[in-house]
Amino acid sequence: MTAIPYLLEGTGPILMLDRSQDLAEPDVLYSFALDELLCRVTGRGGPAICHIWRHPRAFVMGVRDSRLPKASEAEVLLQTLGYDTATRHSGGAAVPLDPGVVNLSLILPLGDHPNHQNFHQDFEMMVLLIREALKDSGYTVDTGEIAGAFCPGAYDLSIHGRKFCGIAQRRQSKSFIIQAFIIAEGSGSERARLVRSFYDQAAGQADPADYPLVQPDSTASLEELADLGPNAVSVFTEAVKKVIRNWQLAADPAALTAAAAKLVLPSPEEIRTMAHSLRQRYMRE
Repeated sequence: MTAIPYLLEGTGPILMLDRSQDLAEPDVLYSFALDELLCRVTGRGGPAICHIWRHPRAFVMGVRDSRLPKASEAEVLLQTLGYDTATRHSGGAAVPLDPGVVNLSLILPLGDHPNHQNFHQDFEMMVLLIREALKDSGYTVDTGEIAGAFCPGAYDLSIHGRKFCGIAQRRQSKSFIIQAFIIAEGSGSERARLVRSFYDQAAGQADPADYPLVQPDSTASLEELADLGPNAVSVFTEAVKKVIRNWQLAADPAALTAAAAKLVLPSPEEIRTMAHSLRQRYMRE
């Protein structure tokens, strides 16, 4: 069994919150708000959490994207096409979400371990989780920025040079969130074309260095890359849950029970209030 990541050593086992089958919520910021509130719980001594979720149809911009000269016009066009739109408070650039995209959030305490201040180590935790989940596929998952991909970053995850996952981070004073989007089913290139069309409209006369120059052939899904089949969402989600369960089995059972007792889920009203706050925050900027 692969060693449990260092953050789980001495800080208690990680719990699992699987909302991947809940596609009824129209506001994409609901899940980001839930992450934000759970991160506060973790920072006050609550457990580490792996939150799995999906959204029916949304386009989530990064802060820099929302400041492009024609971003408002591009956002309105997306809304006329039925996309919920928002600006996220974690790092990264624009990402389209739909039922074929699995979102993972690792919500973890900062703690006193010196490596907790090293965001590269934090990103490696998510990389480990996804690699372990895809181990049985037989494909090698590489890290490193993929030229032409949307939401580019040093921790792009790819197979055979095509990106299927991006990772971002959000930090609070005593805890943090590592967020990953995984394109599991459908066409990666179609999603890349959507993001490219957004930038074509939103950029206006902006310097091309201010936004990603997206190429459709840079991106693919796990269905296309890893032979996970047409049910790649469920195959990948179950594989992630299996990894988390293995980590739990390696922990002290008493510690797992204690961690579960400390989990306090926010109410839907609290989550909606936080979602409204997040939306207002970036409407003012």
